[in-house]
Amino acid sequence: MRKSDIGQLLIVGFDGAGMSPGLRSLLTRLQPAGVILFARNITSADQTHQLLKDCQACVSTPLFTCVDMEGGRVDRFRSVTGPAPSAASVFATGDRKLFRKHGKVIGTACRTLGFNTDFAPVVDLALEASRTVMSSRAVSADPEQAVIYAREFLAGLRSAHVIGAAKHFPGLGEANLDTHFELPSVNKSWKKLWAEDIYPYRALRRELDMVLIGHANYPAVTHDGAPASLSKKWITDVLRKKIGYRGLVVSDDLEMGGVLKAAPIEQAAVEHIRAGGDLCLICRQEDFLIRAYELLLKETERDRRFARRVQESTNRVLVFKKKSREMQPTATAPSKLRLTKLSRQLHEFSEQVRLETGNQNAGQKTMARRGRA
Repeated sequence: MRKSDIGQLLIVGFDGAGMSPGLRSLLTRLQPAGVILFARNITSADQTHQLLKDCQACVSTPLFTCVDMEGGRVDRFRSVTGPAPSAASVFATGDRKLFRKHGKVIGTACRTLGFNTDFAPVVDLALEASRTVMSSRAVSADPEQAVIYAREFLAGLRSAHVIGAAKHFPGLGEANLDTHFELPSVNKSWKKLWAEDIYPYRALRRELDMVLIGHANYPAVTHDGAPASLSKKWITDVLRKKIGYRGLVVSDDLEMGGVLKAAPIEQAAVEHIRAGGDLCLICRQEDFLIRAYELLLKETERDRRFARRVQESTNRVLVFKKKSREMQPTATAPSKLRLTKLSRQLHEFSEQVRLETGNQNAGQKTMARRGRA
């Protein structure tokens, strides 16, 4: 096991909008599987494209260049390309062509700026318990409807050569606490979870390249206080074996309060991999990254069984990268003309969604009046 193999278990975030000596040293040392940028890292299209290019220059294997780009509340490109509509707004049109177009315009924006991976779509159910937390990020309380939107959105991403990731397995629809800060406990039976929250992952298992694991606890299933992101029961027994999912498994950000309530960052990284995960997402703090990397390395050297688990995930990540055409880099920085065209497409799409939603609402009101007549 080479030290560089350990890096293939990590997707890393950082502060700043440009390459610094510290960041260059970190990336060169860790040789991570990928990087993730947030709004704090994105000031312009040229700057973003160059930053991702500079990150790749530090790492010998192709990078997952990642972003959370859902539209609506979760829109990292708003200041560069203009806003994209939320998933719930697009779903409200009832038009599957627009669901796919949502993925296509977001995917095109990702690809234009240099990203090859978008941690979207959300397939959590839009249930009352999580309404204040999820709001417009979730599209429907009906799992079949959530699948219809997600399938089209993913197809739109693929058409723009961008990898998608369904989240947050096994489902945050009944979670009434924000996992950024707390560890929610979802008191729902296995039978209901399987039929409802888990349904999208079952239906889409052959279409998903990545599944992102959330930080909620499900005591009726695991009978413990651990989040799903650290649970062998959820990742290996349910997602891998029972559902038959064969793609990559990514943790939600291990810096989030929902998981740090259960374990320190370095232990969380080890337990995510031990549970069957492939990639640990650590989105900001350099000391957290170093601690996670060093304990992963130490455990690999100490524990043969864990070393085999690490090798399995490393191989899965590297094979995926070799086969995936989405991993080909965006060769040139976007021109002003291309950016103008992209901004116009986003604006026109947003207007189309707004008009279609208005027409849907008008039609529903007309039907309601006829029903009362």
